[in-house]
Amino acid sequence: MELIALLTFVCVLTYTFEIVFGLAGTVMMLVIMTFFMDAKTLVVFSVLPQILVAVIGLWRAPRNVHPHELGRMIAFATIGGIAGLFLFSKFPPEFFRSLLAFAITGFGLFLVITPHRLRMPAPMLRVMDTLAGAAQTLFGISGPITMTRLLATYDDKLMIRNYALAFFLTMNALRGTSYVVSGNFTDEILKMMAFSAPFLVVTLWLTSHWHAKVSNVWFRRVVSWAIFGGGLTMIFATSHV
Repeated sequence: MELIALLTFVCVLTYTFEIVFGLAGTVMMLVIMTFFMDAKTLVVFSVLPQILVAVIGLWRAPRNVHPHELGRMIAFATIGGIAGLFLFSKFPPEFFRSLLAFAITGFGLFLVITPHRLRMPAPMLRVMDTLAGAAQTLFGISGPITMTRLLATYDDKLMIRNYALAFFLTMNALRGTSYVVSGNFTDEILKMMAFSAPFLVVTLWLTSHWHAKVSNVWFRRVVSWAIFGGGLTMIFATSHV
C-alpha cells in the first residue's frame, strides 16, 4: 500500500506536467518509479493516467484537431502499434529497461539540439507516426517521437498539445484493449488503478487550464529538456540495477 500511495503521488505530479505540456508524464513517472517497481508493470498501469490526461485535456480545450490529419497519423501508428504489441512479450526485463532509457534519451537530445521548427517531408512524417505507434504499445511512451513529429508540423503550442493528446487517447485505447485480451491487467495493477484514479481525476481537472499560461518558447524548451533529462536519469538508474 505504501508503494501504491507513492505511485499515486508521483503520478499526480508528473501527469499534471503532461496535461500542461502534452507529454513526458509517463517518462518522468517511469524514471522515478522504476527505482521501486518493475518497468513492465508501470507501463501497463500507465494506460489509466494517459487516458485520463487525454480525455480531460481535450474536453477542456478548444476544438482545433482536424480529423483527416489525425486519422492519417493513427492509421500509420496502428501499423507500428501492431508490431509493438507482438514484441512486448518478447523482451527480457533488463533489455526492456535499457532500450526504453536509450530511446527516451535519443529523442530528447534531438529536441534539445533542434529548438526551432524543422521541416520534414511527408514520407518522413509517416515514418515517425509508425514509430510512435510501435513505441506506444511497446514502451507505453510515444511522446518523444510524436512531439518531434508535431513540432516539425505546427507552430502553435495548443494545436501541438491537442494533436498529441488525441493521438495518445486513440493509441492507449488500442493498448488497453490489447492488455485486456492478453491478460496483462493483473489484480495488482487493477488495485493500483482503483486507488490512483480519484486523485488523478480531481488533480487533472483542476490543472488542465494551466497550459494557456505557458508561452510557445517555454513550451518547446521545457518539453525538450524534460525528455532528455528523464532519459539520462533512467540510463543511470538502469546501469546501477
